[in-house]
Amino acid sequence: MQFDSIIAQRLNLQLKQVANTLKLLSEGATVPFISRYRKEMTGGLTEVDIQEIQLQSEKLAELEKRKESVVKSIEEQGKMTPELKKRLESCMTLTELEDLYLPYKPKRRTRAEVAREKGLEPLAKILMCQLNNDVEGKAMPFVKGDVKDVDEALQGARDIIAEWVSENESARGRIRRLFSHEAIIQSKVVKGKEQEAEKYRDYFDMKEPIKRCSSHRLLAMRRGESEGFLRVDISPDADEAVEKLDPLFVKGVTVASQQVQMAVADAYKRLIKPSIETEVAAAMKEKADDEAIKVFSENLRQLLLAPPLGEKRVLAIDPGYRTGCKVVCLDAQGNLLHNETIYPHPPQNERSQAMSKISKLVEAYNIEAISIGNGTAGRETEQFIQSIRFDRKVQVFVVSESGASIYSASAVAREEFPNYDVTVRGAVSIGRRLMDPLAELVKIDAKSIGVGQYQHDVDQTKLKRSLDQTVVNSVNLVGVNLNTASKHLLNYISGLGPQLAQNIVEYRAANGAFTSRKQLLDVPRLGAKAFEQCAGFLRIPDATNPLDNTAVHPESYGVVEKMAKHLRCSVAELIQKKDLKQQLNLQDFVTDKVGLPTLNDIMAELEKPGLDRREAIKVFEFDPTIHVIEDVKIGQVYPGIVTNVTNFGAFVDIGVKENGLVHISQMADHFVSNPADVVSLHQYVDVKVIDVDLARKRIQLSMVL
Repeated sequence: MQFDSIIAQRLNLQLKQVANTLKLLSEGATVPFISRYRKEMTGGLTEVDIQEIQLQSEKLAELEKRKESVVKSIEEQGKMTPELKKRLESCMTLTELEDLYLPYKPKRRTRAEVAREKGLEPLAKILMCQLNNDVEGKAMPFVKGDVKDVDEALQGARDIIAEWVSENESARGRIRRLFSHEAIIQSKVVKGKEQEAEKYRDYFDMKEPIKRCSSHRLLAMRRGESEGFLRVDISPDADEAVEKLDPLFVKGVTVASQQVQMAVADAYKRLIKPSIETEVAAAMKEKADDEAIKVFSENLRQLLLAPPLGEKRVLAIDPGYRTGCKVVCLDAQGNLLHNETIYPHPPQNERSQAMSKISKLVEAYNIEAISIGNGTAGRETEQFIQSIRFDRKVQVFVVSESGASIYSASAVAREEFPNYDVTVRGAVSIGRRLMDPLAELVKIDAKSIGVGQYQHDVDQTKLKRSLDQTVVNSVNLVGVNLNTASKHLLNYISGLGPQLAQNIVEYRAANGAFTSRKQLLDVPRLGAKAFEQCAGFLRIPDATNPLDNTAVHPESYGVVEKMAKHLRCSVAELIQKKDLKQQLNLQDFVTDKVGLPTLNDIMAELEKPGLDRREAIKVFEFDPTIHVIEDVKIGQVYPGIVTNVTNFGAFVDIGVKENGLVHISQMADHFVSNPADVVSLHQYVDVKVIDVDLARKRIQLSMVL
């Protein structure tokens, strides 16, 4: 089935954009390749647009698969009608499909099924006609066998009617709409668990309309519920719900009508409410998951694209107290040259010996920068290093060590450093993160980097997919040096993967550095399609052809050569001389395959060939007067670093162990709907302390100074 028009309508895109994108995806093109090199076909769709088209296509394919299963099930029961089949085939949502299927869905042994086995369905039909006041008289003939008395007969009939009500499409639609507009979500602490549930104190007795319940509050309540501390309920007013249902089923004012009314009330309480509540809760959870995953992915993107120090000789320190600070020296390419341990902090307090060692290492290895992990003893280690007078200018940086311990114990780390323990590997990771965050962080499972909210509570499959795609997009946005990139970094390049990345590294080791992109075709199993997808994202700084160190795709080299020929110069001269490029009229080079979007990209790349898109790194210093939370003064303004962005605000490191929270209401002097519009990960900000809760170790901050 063709989904083009449906997706175009849902995403408010042109049909041609969607159709061409789906065609490219079906041919094996990747998201980064399509967004960068097929702008003419997609009308300039972004990576986010393309990913959404891909996701919608998969959802529609799943819906079609479910439709086939439902149709087959109903046909096997011999209950399919032309009208029903037409309605099933025209369903556009899974909810609509399941509502239609509900009356035909094979059931477990329900109360209604038991009543049918007792022969009470005819009585249920009599009651539904609602023409009789003598319901007991009508029930008497059914008092036989397993039916002991009239009350049991009527109860069984009501059970059957209740099931009919619960399976009615209109009834479910009315209650679904009521839930959507009027339902209240409330959480209460489980009696007797008040102390254990202290961290959920804000949700001990909380109640609010579900349409106003934010994703982070929902995820917090659900976590508290799963841990056995909270009870969560979602429901509208029960009387109002039954009033919505009665007009559909209760006709007249007979005694039979009263029986039907009782069945309707029972249907809502016992069948419809639990079902719709589960459905609404799942939809809310899915929405909350999507929002949390979006925040996590954006934070990860910012972390991956953090400014790199570049190829500098680095001394890295993984701080610690009792076990000391692990120190490593790295060359400009990140190779380990030396490692040892110093003990400048309690309990050893070997401060002078540690200062002497660091000074000698800086001199011996010609160190240009020092990278310090921001974990335990990180602040004290930074101050210790700042107190040393070196014989040269040495920049000092504090870097996030989130996930470093995961890396140091991983198979990747063992493969890189088989002869060193986890502490050395962790220190190396801290140093390399400073040199090139992107190249180092791709070695760590993105979930372990710790820049999200409730990442363990959201749909893990969705989370992994989103984070993996974020890594792919980030790596391809920056591009990598073909001759220095690790197999872990190459793995994320468009069109490659673990095997081709390994093959490239092995080919490089056996044949020396690549001198041209064309050589990629000599790599085992790297064919024309993989070359098409990956070549534009791989850079060769000293290549024979200068275009090999740009994001210009090899398929467009002919266009650049044509430009150079038009100006009677070489490609190298065209790149180097700005005045030559200004003489070009891009319209002269438009063809049926190459349009202005591609030509504009080419010109932008020729302006800055091989230039890293990431910003330049800056040194940051915390306020020297604070070291622990007790030092923090209310009303004081401190410099800080944004360490995490959530839907409800941002966490800021001001130099003490506990990160402070800038609530969304304190981010600006105007209304802020999304914290990401105001701050980004690792941004340097000035914040004012508005409250310090020493008992709960919480700091409240404001960016409104």
